[in-house]
Amino acid sequence: MIKKKKVENNFSPSHKEYLKKIKKDKAIVLSSQILLLIALICLWELFTSVGILDSFYFSSPSRIIATLGELFGTGEIWSHIGVTLYETVLGFIIATLLGTLIAILLWWSEKLRRILDPYIVVLNALPKIALGPMIVIWFGIGTTSIVVMCIMICLIITTISMLNAFLACDKDKIQLMKSLGANKFQILFKLILPSSLADFISVLKINVGMSWVGTIMGEYLSSRAGLGYLIVYGGQVFKLDLVMTATLILCLLAGGMYFIVARIEARFKK
Repeated sequence: MIKKKKVENNFSPSHKEYLKKIKKDKAIVLSSQILLLIALICLWELFTSVGILDSFYFSSPSRIIATLGELFGTGEIWSHIGVTLYETVLGFIIATLLGTLIAILLWWSEKLRRILDPYIVVLNALPKIALGPMIVIWFGIGTTSIVVMCIMICLIITTISMLNAFLACDKDKIQLMKSLGANKFQILFKLILPSSLADFISVLKINVGMSWVGTIMGEYLSSRAGLGYLIVYGGQVFKLDLVMTATLILCLLAGGMYFIVARIEARFKK
C-alpha cells in the first residue's frame, strides 16, 4: 500500500486528475447498474401487487424471497446446488482441456486438420439437443449423461476457437524459430501456447456460459436432482415461484463462476 502511494505521488497533477476521472466513471457505472436492478425489482413487485402482472405466471420478488427462505430453511436446495455445480464444473474442465488438446493435434498435423475440418463444421452446426435422447440411452439417466451433454456443448467451440488462435500466430516468428533450429515441440511451447493465452481466457469466458447451458439442458432430459430438475418440476406442477427461484440461483452461480475467470484473467494481465 505504501509503495502504491509513493508511485501515485510521482504522477503529474493532470495524470492524477485523469485517474480520478476513471475511478469516478467506474463508480457511476456501478451505481447505475445497481440502481437499475433495484428499480426493475421494485417495478416487478409493484406491477404484480396491483394486478398489472399476474403473480401466478410471473411470480414476484417477495414470493421468490419466501421460496428461497423455504428451500434454504429445509436445506433441500443445497443438494440441488451441489449436483448442478459439480456437473457444470466437471464438464467445463473436461471440455476446455480436451478441446485445447484436440486443437493442438489439429495444429500439429495439417493433413489431419484437412481431413477432419468438414466433420468439425457439421458437428458445430448440429443442434446438440438433438443427440439428447441418444446420450440418455448410451450413458443412462444421471450425472454421466448430463456431463457428456455439457462437454458436447463446449467441446467444438473450444476446439475451433483455440485452433484459430494457434493458426493466427505470427508466421514470421515461426519461421525465425525454425531458422534457429527449433523443433515443433519448442515452437508449440515457446511461441504458440504463450501467444494464445488471451484467446484461451476468452474461451474460458465463453465456456462458463455454455457449460451452464449444457448442464441445464442435460438436467431437463435426465435428472433426479439439480437446479434444472427443480425448474422442470416447478413447470410441471405450475409452481412458477420455484422456477423463478431456481433460475435466480443459476444466475448467481453463473455470475460467480464468470467472476472467478475474470479474476484469473486480471492476474495473468498483471
